Amino acid sequence: MSRVEQLFKRIQVAGKKAPADLVIKNGTIVNVFTGELMKGNIAVIDGMIAGIGAYEDGKQTVDAAGQWIVPGLIDGHVHIESSMLTPPQFARVAVQHGVTTVVTDPHEIGNVMGTDGIQYMLEQSRDQPIDIFTNLPSCVPCTPYETSGARLGANDLRPFYFNDNVLGLAEVMDFPALASADSELLHKLADAIELDAHIDGHAAGIPREQLNLYMAAGIRTDHESINAEEARHRLDLGMYLMIREGTVAKDLQAILPAITPRNSRRCLFVTDDKLIDDLVEEGSVDHIVRLAILSGLDPITAIQMATINAAECFGLRDRGAIAPGYIADFVIVDDLNQLAIRQVFKHGRCAYADGQLQECTFREETARDNTITTSARINDNVKPLTAAELQIKPTSSMCNIIGIIPNSLVTNHIKAPVKLDGTSCFVASADQDYMKLAVVERHHGTGNIGLGIVQGFGFAKGAIVSTVAHDSHNIICAGVSDADMIDAIAHVTATNGGLAVVADGEVLASLSLPIGGLMSNLGYHDVYKQMKELNHALRAIGAPEHFNPFLTLSFLALPVIPQLKLTDLGLFDFAANSHIGIEAE
Repeated sequence: MSRVEQLFKRIQVAGKKAPADLVIKNGTIVNVFTGELMKGNIAVIDGMIAGIGAYEDGKQTVDAAGQWIVPGLIDGHVHIESSMLTPPQFARVAVQHGVTTVVTDPHEIGNVMGTDGIQYMLEQSRDQPIDIFTNLPSCVPCTPYETSGARLGANDLRPFYFNDNVLGLAEVMDFPALASADSELLHKLADAIELDAHIDGHAAGIPREQLNLYMAAGIRTDHESINAEEARHRLDLGMYLMIREGTVAKDLQAILPAITPRNSRRCLFVTDDKLIDDLVEEGSVDHIVRLAILSGLDPITAIQMATINAAECFGLRDRGAIAPGYIADFVIVDDLNQLAIRQVFKHGRCAYADGQLQECTFREETARDNTITTSARINDNVKPLTAAELQIKPTSSMCNIIGIIPNSLVTNHIKAPVKLDGTSCFVASADQDYMKLAVVERHHGTGNIGLGIVQGFGFAKGAIVSTVAHDSHNIICAGVSDADMIDAIAHVTATNGGLAVVADGEVLASLSLPIGGLMSNLGYHDVYKQMKELNHALRAIGAPEHFNPFLTLSFLALPVIPQLKLTDLGLFDFAANSHIGIEAE
């Protein structure tokens, strides 16, 4: 059907000269433009809203009496890979939570597999029950202080901008490169600006004055605020403020005091990184909306932040509101404050109703999964480890220690004495909660192993391991026992990626992630079940329940977040922007 024919049909339905495909009757509509509630029947034709008013029954009619109708929710920044699901499986979960549009950054698989990884994600994101837009990874690798699987320059990224589902350039996290006007980064920024593309920021730990560099470079958003003061700095300088509430980073409560009726339209919600169990049990952006309302934010303001604000931020002029000429993405809820979801409509088709996914266009994974699964074999690059390779032998007992802050990406830089054995090697101590941390390079067979000490996991025994280690995704393992750490690393090497809990020489639970060492090739129900088994195994080794140990572990390798992290090249001090020794000065 031509564009002219589409417009003709829409105008005919709007003018009540032709029946609508769908009419939603008697519901209370949340008007995100005016911030008010309004009445009117919604007429839909060809997946678009034709009108709101006194429309009679359509070919299909839904009575929403006693219910509220809100626009489809939008997640402004999410890494699908962090759910450990492929895009089709992620879409199946997200739509159940009222999410009809997400903006993704595939820099996880980009760091592992380069342009092949980005192409895979774009292909798998087509024809899903939600719209999946992409911002291209700006920093692969994110810094020169670790070993990634790929490098992506401006020339590698430029062809992707001509894909209809690519919106722009994703989080610019290498601030030193920006501050020094690095030529390669400037070319990436210039390409995005030339092509009128959006640019996301990543200003973790950046003072207000230095935020000027981001805005001057055309960067218009940031999701790294962790308190109200940082949030105000971004709003003061004209940024869109992304408020993050994921599995590890839970920033909503600390940021909400900065939100006012005057600035709320410059704010939007993002999940960033959320594991499958939290995604299924808590939800996505719907969970953030509920939490914001519970914390005192006006319900309509919260819904604006989850819909029209995000749409306007990314220039998505066809969605984010219930209005004529907009895509018919909306959610029918039983309770506005609780955002109790009854039905979800995507492009005018019911995708979810009364607890069940509906017959919708679900594009299944293709044979390309097999290609991408076998193109980066971890066991070709990682040799069996020995106990000697895991020895930490400081020159004194006073050491630099990574201190975990629960539910935060930021860590503390602790300087404290540790136990040493008779050969002056560090001895893990469950009593002091000092454990060994190792990052093993898995992409190029370099043999690099970064070693450090971490406090805060609280394990009584055993080890946990993951091939999800932001952003270069080498193998990361934390444990009380060297033997269990060796077994854990060997297990995920043999399975070509994944997560595992090991204790007393036994694999208590594991989840295979053969797609780049990041995603499962199973359905979301199976991945969820295996994640629950991993959580049960975590309890068996004494892991705490008030934060997620696996996602926390995955961020201990990310050197662009304060304060102390570990890469395959060693301990990294964010403040000094350099590697440091294990011994504390």
